[in-house]
Amino acid sequence: MPKANKDIRAKEVRLVAENGEMLGVMPIFDALKKSEIAGLDLVEISPQAEPPVCKMMDFGRFKYESKKKMQESKKKQKVVVLKEVKFRPNIGQNDFDVKVRNIQKFLLDGDKVKISLWFRGREIVHNEMGKLLFQKVIDAVGEGAKLELEPKMEGKQMMMIMVPKAAVLAGGE
Repeated sequence: MPKANKDIRAKEVRLVAENGEMLGVMPIFDALKKSEIAGLDLVEISPQAEPPVCKMMDFGRFKYESKKKMQESKKKQKVVVLKEVKFRPNIGQNDFDVKVRNIQKFLLDGDKVKISLWFRGREIVHNEMGKLLFQKVIDAVGEGAKLELEPKMEGKQMMMIMVPKAAVLAGGE
């Protein structure tokens, strides 16, 4: 938050009027007096300049407007969430279709999707079934997504991560 009025520690400041007119370089005492006469606050706009730039304005209104701008910028940010969809090696066709629809919905919402396949007991011996299932998922999702992480084994699970194509283009690829 910028400094205002008596908090400004510079000896000289470059003063700007409320309408944007440059009033020139003057001692801080004179600048404070001019802003007081105008019924406004003296706000340090550019503290790193030599001498610092100060503007006569309503400080309360300035704080309110900057808070509003921050809230607006937060609204416009899209937070990418990692959603997870779990599969089993011997999944039925209807269950498979439902999970693929969920994956497509998550990708359309702009979220990353972690697809994991859990093996139990001796199923781990047939990890080629997992690779086939993942290929089937990739084919079913289609062109709407790109693999961020290729299918790989981690302990008793196989996993991969898909991201929406739009996120890949925005990411700079």
